Amino acid sequence: MEFRRITGLPPYVFTIIDSLKVEARRAGEDVIDLGFGNPDLPSPEIAVEKLVEAAQNPRNHRYSASRGLPKLREAFADLYKHRFGVDLDPDTEVINTIGAKEGLSHLMWVLCQSGDSVLVPAPSYPIHIFAPIFAGANIREMPLTSNQDEFFETMTERFTYSWPRPRAILLSFPHNPTTMCVDAEFMQRVVDFAREQEVVVVHDLAYADLGFDGYSPPSILQAEGAKEVAVELYSMTKSFSMAGWRVAFMAGNPEIVAALAKMKSYLDYGTFQPIQIAATVTMNEMPDYPAEACAIYESRRNALCDGLARIGWEVEPPKGTMFTWAPIPPEYRDMGSVEFASMLVKEANVALSPGVGFGPGGEGNVRFALIENEQRIGQAVRNLREALTRLDA
Repeated sequence: MEFRRITGLPPYVFTIIDSLKVEARRAGEDVIDLGFGNPDLPSPEIAVEKLVEAAQNPRNHRYSASRGLPKLREAFADLYKHRFGVDLDPDTEVINTIGAKEGLSHLMWVLCQSGDSVLVPAPSYPIHIFAPIFAGANIREMPLTSNQDEFFETMTERFTYSWPRPRAILLSFPHNPTTMCVDAEFMQRVVDFAREQEVVVVHDLAYADLGFDGYSPPSILQAEGAKEVAVELYSMTKSFSMAGWRVAFMAGNPEIVAALAKMKSYLDYGTFQPIQIAATVTMNEMPDYPAEACAIYESRRNALCDGLARIGWEVEPPKGTMFTWAPIPPEYRDMGSVEFASMLVKEANVALSPGVGFGPGGEGNVRFALIENEQRIGQAVRNLREALTRLDA
């Protein structure tokens, strides 16, 4: 039997590490999982309380609106006004999506067809690579650097020399997996370029509230003229620790919002209504929760980076996200990222994500997820010190 849309998909390399992790745990080993970016912080209590309350009303068990309840979209517009100073019309410039992955995937269906191309950073979070591919488009990679000016030049060059002319530029800052961050000036330059070239910009602001050392991630919608060419995805997954709830939004250009709404009206009836109600109350009544979560992740980042430095593994402390992107130590560069990460599960009981899982541009690196408390992170560092015998600590 042939499954045409998935025939050409490469092996999902993260399953290799997952299999080793499961095998070790079955053997009684205590594997510290710093691989999968699955937030461990509890969702706000008020979200759970309102979910239970709303679920007890049978009227909320019926089909909901695929665009999202009006009050939910209004709460999100208020959040963007408070957080970024951006004015959004909740009726025409905001739509609720069933998580950012669903929103992005269906958006690519709206924007692309077979033969189109989309500019995507390399490396990238897998859905940023495969959402355009599932829609029939080709991706044109833009190698990321740590310098935003160099990356902007790469982006403009790849756009200029790509054929066919790209339908969209897909960005996400702070970036997963590299943790690269940009400033508001960079966003303005992107918008200016997109307006000049009449190309759509899709920005996934997954880590909107996770900026460290005083850094505050900008929204692309803060840029002048952004709504002419750009849309932005925002999720409650990291900011409010509501990963399993699948609550996200796309905001910005009203034509693109309307097009996605039309597509979704054929495909789904939106998020379960009690979840929408709980999300509405949470955004309205818990505006400080994201800052509290951010402080925890920053403390974990410090514990991890300081610990790695002590054992001779130098990494750049990230300014944002819930990850640390670590070059494989020079003493182990003879290994690829899958072999290195596999070795760490077997010999250190620490699970990390191999960089190549984010595309060939990620090879030579591994990604730490800050999803364990500081005590567990400390134990992971001790395990790594014992296993990485080539390091000169």
